[in-house]
Amino acid sequence: MKSTFLIVALLAAQFVFAQAPTVTAQPNTVYAGADGKFEAAPDTAVIQFNISAQADTAKAAYDLASKQAEQTREIMRSNGIDPKTAQIGSYAIEPVYDWKTAKRKLVGYRVSTTVTLKLKDFLKIGPITQQLADTAVSESQSISYTLENMEEAKSKAVEDAFRHARASADAVAKAAGRNVGELSYASVDTFENVRPVPMVRAMAMKAEAAPAPTEEFTPQTVSVTAHVNALFTLK
Repeated sequence: MKSTFLIVALLAAQFVFAQAPTVTAQPNTVYAGADGKFEAAPDTAVIQFNISAQADTAKAAYDLASKQAEQTREIMRSNGIDPKTAQIGSYAIEPVYDWKTAKRKLVGYRVSTTVTLKLKDFLKIGPITQQLADTAVSESQSISYTLENMEEAKSKAVEDAFRHARASADAVAKAAGRNVGELSYASVDTFENVRPVPMVRAMAMKAEAAPAPTEEFTPQTVSVTAHVNALFTLK
């Protein structure tokens, strides 16, 4: 925890702090800044994967992608998941060219879409990712973990930061023979610790193969940090 504080007894002055706007400190005030943190086990797994199909014509590529999409829906149903809970993030159809010659040559069309699926039951992650790989529906997959109610986590991090800031202000006031009064000003910044999750190329595997890469591991905790700058009056 990093703390900064200032007691102004006679003259008002302006100070600029890291992670804080310029504050006009009034006489008989104490300024404190502190960091806070909240960590919790994730309650939601986010699986992202793509459906991609290529064929000689746009219609053939579209038909193939539709078939793969239906396979995806069947995988979800077989795991007790309503396909309507999945979200489509993008959809594209584009020509594919052969650039080996000076004059490009149209060789086909590619249809692609991205799908995001949120799961509360982490036990379903392995079977779903495995089945997507077995059917060769998705070229890539990624898994991340998050909290459904992130705003509540941010509030707890802010509360923790404020407690540290108030403790710093109390310590300085006590050393000066004073007491901390009412809160006069405060600013808040919150930060989510985003961990990059690499895309993993799906590979068809046998059912009797090794366990899924995520099996028996514990998901990383979701960490939210906050910085609070607070200005208190002095009694």
